[in-house]
Amino acid sequence: MTHVVLQAKDISLGYPRAEGWQQVLARFDLQLAPGEVVSILGPSGVGKSSLLRVLAGLQQPQGGHVMLHGQPLQGPHPRLAVAFQDPSLLPWLSLEKNVAFGLDFARQPTLAADERRARVDHAIAAVGLDHARNQYPAQLSGGMAQRTALARCLARQPEVLLLDEPFGALDEVTRADMQQLLLQLIATHNTAAVLITHDIDEALLLSDRVLLLGDHPAHTLGQWLVDLPQPRTQQVEALGALRIEILKTLRRGSRTVEPQPTPLPSEAVHVHG
Repeated sequence: MTHVVLQAKDISLGYPRAEGWQQVLARFDLQLAPGEVVSILGPSGVGKSSLLRVLAGLQQPQGGHVMLHGQPLQGPHPRLAVAFQDPSLLPWLSLEKNVAFGLDFARQPTLAADERRARVDHAIAAVGLDHARNQYPAQLSGGMAQRTALARCLARQPEVLLLDEPFGALDEVTRADMQQLLLQLIATHNTAAVLITHDIDEALLLSDRVLLLGDHPAHTLGQWLVDLPQPRTQQVEALGALRIEILKTLRRGSRTVEPQPTPLPSEAVHVHG
């Protein structure tokens, strides 16, 4: 049996509205193996970012649970690293110090000075930014800023990368470069990854599996295994067939009628979509 590093079981999310409780996500399941890349697709506002926060231990679901190596995830964990569309670099710190800053996050283990330096140096080299380590965020291009954010994650040596549309704001050329860099880093470190994206092509190019969420409330409409070797940029016909199938499933799912809100539960927790 394949080892599971991260598992989500029966995850349900919702938020309170004036007229009642609006469920966002219903009974979501996920099993993630080491080195596996899973993309989660779905329409805007379906709750993909909220789901990622649950998988990261940053937000508790209303139902279900998340397990890391078979143990309940109670909050942020040093073996989980999150990257967002906004690199969120601190403008008063150099690139090098922004990468090192990730090692000061809550629950990170205390490192000896030489190990800390080695981790930072390795992460910066891995994303090809040795030449810019003393530059500040204002001096970096969008692609360099995203590489820095990725290096900040890598310095923590995570087993799971959770990525919330990290390349969405980049131009097409830079985005393609970052996608290939991500694949190289995952292959090198055998890191598992969950990628939130609205881009079907990106999901097909990067993922071992693609999950499609439908809304009202969100649930898994379909799941596809992308059993094609990397790189996939020349495999247009095979990817095109999968793309059409995903689009058809998405269109069928979008015809679902929105249910009426239910009464607010006694302990409603507000979450953002």
